[in-house]
Amino acid sequence: MKTYRLFIAAVALLSGICAFAQPKPAVQFPDYQFTVVKENPITSVKNQNRSGTCWVYSTLGFVESEVIRINGLTDPKAYPDFSEMFVVGKSYFERGVKYVRMDGCLGFSAGSEADDVLHVIKDYGLVPQAAMSGMNYGTELPVQGEMDAVLKGFIDAACKNPNRKLTTAWKRAFQGIIDAYLGESPEKFTVDGKEYTPASYRDALHFNPDDYVTLTSFTHHPFYTKFAIEVCDNWRGDEAYNVPIDEFMSVLEGAVMDGYTVAWGSDVSEPGFTRNGLAVLVNTEVKQTSGSDQERWVGPASDKPSGKPAAKKAGKKGDKDAKPEMKNPVEFEVSQESRQEEFDNKQTTDDHGMQIFGIARDQYGKKYYIVKNSWGETGPYKGIWYATETFVKGKSMDYMVHKDALPQALKDKLGIK
Repeated sequence: MKTYRLFIAAVALLSGICAFAQPKPAVQFPDYQFTVVKENPITSVKNQNRSGTCWVYSTLGFVESEVIRINGLTDPKAYPDFSEMFVVGKSYFERGVKYVRMDGCLGFSAGSEADDVLHVIKDYGLVPQAAMSGMNYGTELPVQGEMDAVLKGFIDAACKNPNRKLTTAWKRAFQGIIDAYLGESPEKFTVDGKEYTPASYRDALHFNPDDYVTLTSFTHHPFYTKFAIEVCDNWRGDEAYNVPIDEFMSVLEGAVMDGYTVAWGSDVSEPGFTRNGLAVLVNTEVKQTSGSDQERWVGPASDKPSGKPAAKKAGKKGDKDAKPEMKNPVEFEVSQESRQEEFDNKQTTDDHGMQIFGIARDQYGKKYYIVKNSWGETGPYKGIWYATETFVKGKSMDYMVHKDALPQALKDKLGIK
């Protein structure tokens, strides 16, 4: 599907991604006007800034929407705001312990995946952002290169086992580094005048991590079975249900139309995934980019739009420096075979986690999924992206959704109660 591709190894400390970071070109699209078909409630757009923790921002955004849905919340003032760094700290510690057990034969970086968040919620609970911001090292937004490097250096030293026997102190010391950067996890906190622990807060919100499933679609494993997707960020070995791509897409559409949102894992190294809030499956020549997590995937800030910000239900987009101009660009056709080929060839990679929460159509009638990103209120849509149905079909790694969003026939086939 791609006529040209330049790969650069994603080994920078901030990346947290095992896949290869693929540099992006500037691409110009027409001025789109979007009409919302379905839009489910979300919380505010957050900014992961200079960290590789999209997996926790996207999944906690999804969990926040689930709490809104489950509890029938209608007042945005009552919407929850959960601490990302509470989850990050617990995940880092557990991953470090496993890394040492495996003598370093495991990826240790900022990246992870959606099921990791559910493990932390199930084992430890939830904490509001007000009780733990995680910004314990002098910046307003996450800047975690130093922390990631220090943690990696520490567990590498532990793996060398210089005493020929691990001491009883190394886990405390490792936890101490995490606490120094992110702050200690609170044992108790107060919300609306009531005291909670992380576990009791989770339970009071009626959120059950066991109610969620992850779907994927690849042919190197049998359909209607589970397998652990073979990417470095899936360090726990969590399994996803494998379904044919047409069913994968129909379940997604049905879930959104029925009021559910999904936690979405996708390749965003495509030329058509832009800084300006679009994800379209086009192909063009590439150029090298660098910088923050956002710049890694969508290009430098100079590639900013010349169009006006979107209205509530519609918007415009453009790129003043882009070449060539594309008027309603044609997308590639996606098949089950093309998905598998690109996954096998490392052209579809495990790049970024986001939240799908709606469906829209442009002025040409093309369908888009409305996506909440974690790069701050950037671009003409203030942190929201519009991804074509073709892009989602071709470049999805997986998605997580409440099990009740699945049709009963599929649940029966998969053995889901």
